[in-house]
Amino acid sequence: MQQLFLIGIGTGNPDHVTGEARRVMADADLILIPRKGADKADLADLRRQIVHAVLGPDAPVVEFDLPRRDASGDYLTGVDAWHDAIARAWVDAAGQAQRVALLIWGDPSLYDSSLRIAARLDPAPTIRVVPGITAVQALTAAHAIPVNEIGAPFVVTTGRRLRDEGWPPGVDTAVVMLDGQCSFQSLSEPERYDIWWGAYVGMAEQILDRGPLPEAAARIVATRARARADHGWIMDIYLLRRR
Repeated sequence: MQQLFLIGIGTGNPDHVTGEARRVMADADLILIPRKGADKADLADLRRQIVHAVLGPDAPVVEFDLPRRDASGDYLTGVDAWHDAIARAWVDAAGQAQRVALLIWGDPSLYDSSLRIAARLDPAPTIRVVPGITAVQALTAAHAIPVNEIGAPFVVTTGRRLRDEGWPPGVDTAVVMLDGQCSFQSLSEPERYDIWWGAYVGMAEQILDRGPLPEAAARIVATRARARADHGWIMDIYLLRRR
């Protein structure tokens, strides 16, 4: 592997694929598509659909099984070993291909580890990053809201940190990703917050909800559970704003 293309493809809508992304996909000798198990088969299907929409049915695609993370021990130690395993899986799947592409949900720079995994490859290929539309952008566009107040900062964080550490200091707006436990339920004084939530944002299956947190929380939890049961997987994100 001499070149590795990390291509942001947005949140699952083929219209999110930029002109630059389309050109770089066409330049690749091989496009790798990870399989994450039967419960997330739709994610591989979406990548296939995007490749076919851009390059046609004869696109050079190779699929591989994504290694699973051992969650039994220390979190960072488990992630480190997992990333090593993924790097080896990339090399094995790429074979003799020189220019290899990976399609990254959203953008490779935001809560995605592809760049950190790519840094483990030896010998190191030349890496080209193609930016994509993030779930943050897709969420705020869907709700037609700005991400920040006038001149004010905001934080992008995870559900785990919101649960463990509470509201981030120094901001009145937080965008929360990677939250499988609806951690907005852990906030004290929920009446101080408004929430804008979305699942499958940008996709045909998109679901949105919004409102004062005490009114919307239970509704979102129930909607999320139904959607996950219906699809077998869910990707969601939300913005919280403190009054």
